[in-house]
This record gives sequence, C-alpha cells and structure tokens, in this order.
Amino acid sequence: MAESSRAVDDIREAQPEDYWKQFESKWTNLLTYRYLGRTHPVLDRGASRQTMPLRHDMRNALGGIMAAPLCISSPEGGGMADDEYVPNPLSQSIVILDDAKGVRQVDGVQSTIRLGRTTGFSRSRIVDSDHPERVIAISEGICVSLGGTPPGFEPVENPMIEVVDSPDLPPLHRVFGATRRDDGHWALPELTGQMASPDAALHLGPIQIVLETAANELAAARAGTDRIQIHAWHVMYMARGKVGPFRVDGDATVGSEGRLGVQLTLHDEGNGDRPVTSAHAGYRLV
Repeated sequence: MAESSRAVDDIREAQPEDYWKQFESKWTNLLTYRYLGRTHPVLDRGASRQTMPLRHDMRNALGGIMAAPLCISSPEGGGMADDEYVPNPLSQSIVILDDAKGVRQVDGVQSTIRLGRTTGFSRSRIVDSDHPERVIAISEGICVSLGGTPPGFEPVENPMIEVVDSPDLPPLHRVFGATRRDDGHWALPELTGQMASPDAALHLGPIQIVLETAANELAAARAGTDRIQIHAWHVMYMARGKVGPFRVDGDATVGSEGRLGVQLTLHDEGNGDRPVTSAHAGYRLV
C-alpha cells in the first residue's frame, strides 16, 4: 500500500501562510492512523476521543494483543499536539496487563505529567471502550518539540480507511511495506510521504510495526514455539529516520520461568547506516 515516490518535505520549511494547508496534506496522507482507525480529538474534525478498533491483524497467533497497535493507539506525545508544536517522540514504554481477547475497541486516556518549554512527559491508560474499568495496558513516554506552529489551526477532515475485520486481513507489516530480506533482516523501504511524519522523518507507526514483527519472530525462534505473549515493550527514538531502507538487527535471550527478552536496533541504511531506534521486548510462554 506504500507509495513509490520519495518526495518528502519538512513542514518546518513551509511559509506560515502555507503551513496548515501542508499539514492537512501530510496528516491525511500518513498511513498509520488512517489504516489502524485511530482518531485524535484535537486534530481530527468530528472526533470526540482518542480511540481505535482492535482487529485480527492487531493480534498474535493466539489471539492476544500486539504491543505496536496499542502504542500507536496512544502515542506518548508528552502533552504536545501538532496544533501547537512539531512533536518528536523520544521514548515510549508500555506494559500489557490484559491480552484483550474479546475487546473490539480501545480508548487511550492520556495525562500530561509535565510539560516544559521543549520537552513533555505523559502517561496513558489504554482501556476497553465498552468497559473502561478493564485496563488493557499502561504506558508512558517523552516527547520533544522541534518548533512551534503559526496561528490558524483548524481540525482536519481525516476519514479513516475502511478496513473490514476478518481473519484474512493481511498482516500489518505487509501493509506498511516491511519485508524479511534474503539476508534474514526485517526492513522497511525508503522513506515515502505515507510513512513520514510532518517533519519528514520515519513515523513511529511503521517503526513500531517492523520492530515488533522482528521481535515476535526472534522470540518464537528462541522459544521454539509461537505460544508467546508480549507483555513489556520499550522503544527509544534516538535519531530521525531520513532516507532508508531501514534495517532491523536483533537478538533474543531466554530467561527463567518461561520468560524471554528481545533487543532490537533500527538502522537507516541510506544515511550512513545510522542507528535511529532502539527497542526491547519482554515475552512469556502461554
């Protein structure tokens, strides 16, 4: 589904009078939220809350929830939204408390811990939309501002892509262009507008998806079974992914009592093989 052209402009270079027109174009072209169906109550016109459906393609082989969709449903912006800032996430940690079986929709209830001049800290509770007392996960993260925005923001008409839930849905990594190469590494293709944040860097959505795809494979291979459930997930965005392709390196370790850990690094091969993202995951045997 990813587009083939690579022309990606940085919104920070836009003239003030053109800024919000460019933002609307970038926001409605970004694949992450439109495909997963996640709405934003500040940025999306008509949205009343931060919410996202849970589909078959957001679950593992046992029907348990994946970490990446939950992180995407409630990205830790540190209290910084695109109406006032050009936000750039630095880290996000999530602990999964419930495998979310039977849950059809989740809401992200986010609170700002501290919002400074350039850095924000936030945390979220991700809950079952139909039964908010059922907490699926808790998360927290740090975000930095790359700059301010001109006045004149208005919510954007940003229709979600209609995806009918089915066991036959393609896996998320395929939709976002991630492939397992002949050299054994999972990778994303060169940067395109559909995969880029407004500041022309690889968006957190594709990053989360390719990293968890690789982590799942490494953990299952090390355990000798796919009967595993991720319960802890931490991602650090060390640098902006600017060019691509983006390659994942990783390894898995077996602990005690049916626990496994995976460590991963995402490299921007087109930008001197620069490491841009680090992550680790905790799994348990089911």
